[in-house]
Amino acid sequence: MSTAETVSSDARGVAAATDWNGVGFRGARNRSRRWSRLLWSLVYPQRGQRILPTVPGTLLIAVSLGIGTAAYNTSSNILFITLSLLLACLVSSGVLSWFNLKGVTWRLRVTPPLRVGRDHAVMLELRNAKRVLPTYGLWFDFMATGVAKPVRRALAWRLDPEGDTHIEWTFCPQKRGAATVELVAVGSLFPFGFLRKIIGSELRREVLVWPAPVEYRRFPLVSWRQPGLGEQKATVGQGGDLLALRPYAQGDSQRAVHWKASARLRRLVVRQFATEMQAGFSLWVQTAAEAWTRPEQFELLCSFAATLAEDLFRSGRLASVALNDEPSHPVRSVRDLELFLDRLALAVPVDQPYQPTTSAGAGRRFNLLTFAPDGARGVLAHVDGKPAATA
Repeated sequence: MSTAETVSSDARGVAAATDWNGVGFRGARNRSRRWSRLLWSLVYPQRGQRILPTVPGTLLIAVSLGIGTAAYNTSSNILFITLSLLLACLVSSGVLSWFNLKGVTWRLRVTPPLRVGRDHAVMLELRNAKRVLPTYGLWFDFMATGVAKPVRRALAWRLDPEGDTHIEWTFCPQKRGAATVELVAVGSLFPFGFLRKIIGSELRREVLVWPAPVEYRRFPLVSWRQPGLGEQKATVGQGGDLLALRPYAQGDSQRAVHWKASARLRRLVVRQFATEMQAGFSLWVQTAAEAWTRPEQFELLCSFAATLAEDLFRSGRLASVALNDEPSHPVRSVRDLELFLDRLALAVPVDQPYQPTTSAGAGRRFNLLTFAPDGARGVLAHVDGKPAATA
């Protein structure tokens, strides 16, 4: 299996059923050990977990230090009680923020295909495994290839016990190829906003970004208008020419019954029509570095080839595809087209001889669609060496 197919299969897997991350407490077998691990995790948090004071929390700590100093100097019980209340707020804030995140798991979903310049939804599924306590005030930092800084999305509602929900982030890729979408961090300001509980996350998805669709102009070429030059194939189909008559069978449409012949033969016969020959196109993309010296022109080549391949496939006229010196791959289903677009997403200029379009048809199939530079910025498509379209 090629690299493109491997990356594509990983990207299309989206997220497995067991691919959940979070701080769900994995309890031990006996209850006493479980509570000891619980207390130890409060004293010494796991790696990647941080607790940082917010601006109000910093002011509260400063006020606590001032009141503590005054209480020590004056030996005032009221000041000591005030200090204990402020410290209790800080400690309870840290403990409640820990309980707020405990038992919450998340999973990242990115639905392919991704296209350059188009918005795509990145979904984060959330589950709360706690049986009693809901979860409030969570926020999530997303990051992706081409995004300068993390994008934060907040949970605007509460997550009920044993409930689930999802958060969406819209991602617009700006460059084709392999991209990474990841969840950088999960945080909570619950309950008082004095402390910020942050959990580092390494949840990521590797996806492929297909080339952007482009507009192109077709030339008045016979092959575009009438594939196969209107020839008829002697096989049963839905063409306009009568091929033969056969006895009526159960399930045949009444519209296909040849009534005059049936009256003459005194039995029902139906018409069989010839199928019009649809000669498909063989698309061949060469990425020789000697021909494609400008990066923006090479990107236009990939986008133009992808757009033509999709248009021909929709019209049922894409027979096979090939990239550089690899063998031609027949296109029989959407999956075959997607694999070709995956290879275009990872295509780079290669060091190999470039075959001009005038001689590219030698040893190749009829209706061979190739590409060549058109000036300094454009791309020209040829059918059997004849200009057919430009972008």
